[in-house]
Amino acid sequence: MTLLLAHAAATCALAGLVWVVQLVVYPAFLLVGPGPGWERYHAAHSAAITRVVLVPWAVQGVTCALLLLRRPDGVPLALALLAGALGLATVVLTAAVSVPLHTRLGDGYDDAVARRLLATNWYRVLAWTAAAGVALVAVSLGASHT
Repeated sequence: MTLLLAHAAATCALAGLVWVVQLVVYPAFLLVGPGPGWERYHAAHSAAITRVVLVPWAVQGVTCALLLLRRPDGVPLALALLAGALGLATVVLTAAVSVPLHTRLGDGYDDAVARRLLATNWYRVLAWTAAAGVALVAVSLGASHT
């Protein structure tokens, strides 16, 4: 049960965080826009967000792997596979889409790039929100078998 709870806590924390990023942080990028403070602002954001997501994202990854290797009683293989696929989706989307866009914004503000980041981040919002739902279902199923 500890594995399921750790997985759910990390995944739900990341889901909440990605919603804050989507609804607060990225729209603020559009408000700050170009100017002499942009590079400093973006660098501070990038450093701070990395510190915030590092531990829960690592916990989500490790617990996803453990769910697949040592599936707790009551948790169907399909649910563990779905948790793993959604976790992998967040990694792929971040590495393939969000990081390159942030890299471009780190070189200087570009409104089109900032808007693309905001638009494409909805995929990460959906993946982490779904992953949180899957994690909570797994906790419920695991609890019914203890």
